[in-house]
Amino acid sequence: MPVGLTDHELEQLDTLVSARTRVAKGESLFHSGDAFKSLYAVRSGTFKTRINTEEGTDQVTEFQMTGEILGLDGIGNNLHMCDAVALEDSEVCVIPYEQLDTLSQQFRPLQTHFHRVMSREIIKDQNVMLLLGSMRAEQRLAAFFSNLSERQKARGFSSSQMNLRMTREEIGSYLGLKLETVSRTLKKLQNDALIEINQRHLVVTNPAGLKRLAAGKPATEA
Repeated sequence: MPVGLTDHELEQLDTLVSARTRVAKGESLFHSGDAFKSLYAVRSGTFKTRINTEEGTDQVTEFQMTGEILGLDGIGNNLHMCDAVALEDSEVCVIPYEQLDTLSQQFRPLQTHFHRVMSREIIKDQNVMLLLGSMRAEQRLAAFFSNLSERQKARGFSSSQMNLRMTREEIGSYLGLKLETVSRTLKKLQNDALIEINQRHLVVTNPAGLKRLAAGKPATEA
């Protein structure tokens, strides 16, 4: 919630986002090609966004968790450019975009807040391009887990323990890695005492080491 709004302005914003939609695990919130009408704030649960490549395969483009926004891809041409699929039973708050745009023009703090959200999405896309373009497999997974840890912490959850809602295949699709590479690299990260993983339960045992590895440095300081 952006700061600097009056009680009356907060009431108007609260009315705007009062609608909620539940999405069962495996179901889609929207599909590529759907008309863009609303943004969606994840109230609970986890989503993945994916696109269909020219080769006919699905490519995971992002994972969204509680407190994050879905649907920004549709602002440019009023069409969604990806599918948004729930990785567990989830709930979103529906934010009609035209009404949000009108309110943001009236209330400068809301407009500033929305621009910051857009800026974070651009930075996130740039970081993904860096992941896919120049990092080794170990760096990619280290960066991925470090990012998840920080996002968990920012939302008041544990930064060291989490249940992964995505499969190893989905992680590989997002990071541009084959399944066997993901499995082999996970084992190496465990052997190096950076993480512990049992099925989908992840424990980050050495967050500083993960960050160093993601930055292309040795996981342990000399």
